[in-house]
Amino acid sequence: MRKLTLAAGFAAVGAVGYRLVVSGELTLDTGIGRRVRPLGPVTMRIAADPETVFDVIAAPYLGRTPRALQAEIEVLERAEEMVLAAHRTPVAGGLVTTTVETVRFDRPRTVAFRLVRGPVPHVVERFTLAAEAGSTRLDYTGELGTDFWSVGRLWGDLVARSWVATVEGSLQRIRAEAERRAKPRQGPSDSPPSAPNIMPD
Repeated sequence: MRKLTLAAGFAAVGAVGYRLVVSGELTLDTGIGRRVRPLGPVTMRIAADPETVFDVIAAPYLGRTPRALQAEIEVLERAEEMVLAAHRTPVAGGLVTTTVETVRFDRPRTVAFRLVRGPVPHVVERFTLAAEAGSTRLDYTGELGTDFWSVGRLWGDLVARSWVATVEGSLQRIRAEAERRAKPRQGPSDSPPSAPNIMPD
């Protein structure tokens, strides 16, 4: 009976610890057995100039955060070229991971992120923008580090998959908004007549 009680106690502690780590409330940063793995790279071409793409990325941090992003991004402190921001991301099991990161801006070339608190002890990321053939090439690179050797590496692989998937979703939104802003505006009288659709969909 005593063994069952102890097992139940360890299981409860483990469950609480798991929730705290996943949610970002508990960061295990010991430096012991640190393993670092890459994030990305992810490359995207956007039909807009680098200034426009940079503005789309920076707007929620340097300006007023749009209502649609207020549940995801909260600026805690703001300076001219850097902010401290909390990012909230829903994950499996109904949990929400909250990360706190510094975000630095070098217009119009780079936006760099460094993790302060989250489910892993070390993350650095960078968006690099370059003009290319009338559009913008956006390169995402980064690295993620965990402690405790192979156990930490397994946890890091799991976090990295979710992390990169979240970034890719953000990049799709950035591209859509940047291309919308860059698209020439046409009034009704400027719009060319539409040709009949003679091809099957």
